[in-house]
Amino acid sequence: MATRWESDSLGQVELPADALYGAHSARARDNFLLSGQGAAAELVAAFAQVKVACARTNAELGYLAPDVADAVTRAARELADGQWRDAIVVDALQGGAGTSLNMNVNEVLANRAEELLGGRRGEYRRVHPIDHVNLHQSTNDTYPTALKVAAIGLLRRLHIDISELQMAFQRKEGEFAHVVKIGRTEMQDACPMSMAAAFSAWAEALSRDRWRVSKCEERLRVVNLGGTAIGTGMTAPREYIFAVTERLREETGLGLARAENLVDATQNADVFVEVSGILKAHAVNLLKISADLRLLSSGPRAGLSELSLPAVQVGSSIMPGKVNPVICEAAAQAAMQVIANDAAITLAAQSGQLELNAFLPLVAHALLGSLTLLIRANRMFRERCVEGIQVNEDVCRTHVETSLSTVTALVPLVGYDVAAAVAKQAQAEGRSIADVVRERQLLSDEALAQALSPAAMTALGFRGKPRDPH
Repeated sequence: MATRWESDSLGQVELPADALYGAHSARARDNFLLSGQGAAAELVAAFAQVKVACARTNAELGYLAPDVADAVTRAARELADGQWRDAIVVDALQGGAGTSLNMNVNEVLANRAEELLGGRRGEYRRVHPIDHVNLHQSTNDTYPTALKVAAIGLLRRLHIDISELQMAFQRKEGEFAHVVKIGRTEMQDACPMSMAAAFSAWAEALSRDRWRVSKCEERLRVVNLGGTAIGTGMTAPREYIFAVTERLREETGLGLARAENLVDATQNADVFVEVSGILKAHAVNLLKISADLRLLSSGPRAGLSELSLPAVQVGSSIMPGKVNPVICEAAAQAAMQVIANDAAITLAAQSGQLELNAFLPLVAHALLGSLTLLIRANRMFRERCVEGIQVNEDVCRTHVETSLSTVTALVPLVGYDVAAAVAKQAQAEGRSIADVVRERQLLSDEALAQALSPAAMTALGFRGKPRDPH
């Protein structure tokens, strides 16, 4: 294989002759053999957009020759569109606050731009990774800016998927509106409710998640691009600092704004913790909902079996006919990973020191990973589980008819103590609540039927004449 040699301040590095990356990328690739995963595709694309904005600004202000700026811009847009991804060789986790990813992008764009201008990869005669591609920039302003751009794009996708999952639950709410079931607290029978009410509660939780996700985008729109090393803008012209965010806004179509305090925006990562907290809240709801569906579908003969989940695959290698709630379990595991990622983001953000947080690569890996997981989990959960849920009406009816919890509906008519005595007798004698009430002649048949009707037991609040307190 043909090779070429490149030099940096540490010495020479041998590279494949046709490699788009350079010496810094090769050293970082070999140094950081950690996660085995490259930087997220969304982060690389966002980094390329940042480089377009910087090249355009430098060209407009006369700091970069037009042909060089055009070549860098073309190369960056190619990278943003998914080309040359195999040339991004550094691990997602790396020391140096993201310098290795920044330099990997710089080298790829420089070599591709050099090639577009008629040169050869590795020459850097026409386009240099630092002098041209990284002009008036630092890792410390480009990396967090790219991370915010990438996160906003994923947040918008997540918002759509949460909305669609919410609507799937709402459709089931309408479909099951006529079904009465037993509500349970602390795993014990509590009182009757409609199946629609159960689905409406899950939908409402997702509605809150959808709103939170849409609002937290605002936290990411403030960027520190132009702040260079520590937020003071050293080595960057003042006119560049005031213009570059506007160019990035044009390139991305996002409502980005330059931070008023660039030093703060460079050293502090609390905004990522805040956004991760919103994702954790959504993960908690996914966990709760998936656990509820697993429980309500348990059985099918020896469990609650009030719901039937779609059968998507054989459940056991030894037990014939067994089908497991694997989609719920997978969604739950994705949610658990998001909660774990939130802990990692918290630790990384608090570990920044003085004017820089060196652990942003972990923040990026965990935050973008959480967003991607939640997007996929919401879609999978909706398509392969929620949309196909069926209710077992006969089971629900039997549970209601045999449960002692229906006695709660009689409390306004006979009082708590009498109702408790009825429940105790029914339990001891293996009889229904209605039978005991009739035996004790506590209510007329008409009043009893009305009190225990599906409409009365699932209505909002008590309707009718209460008992005489005297």
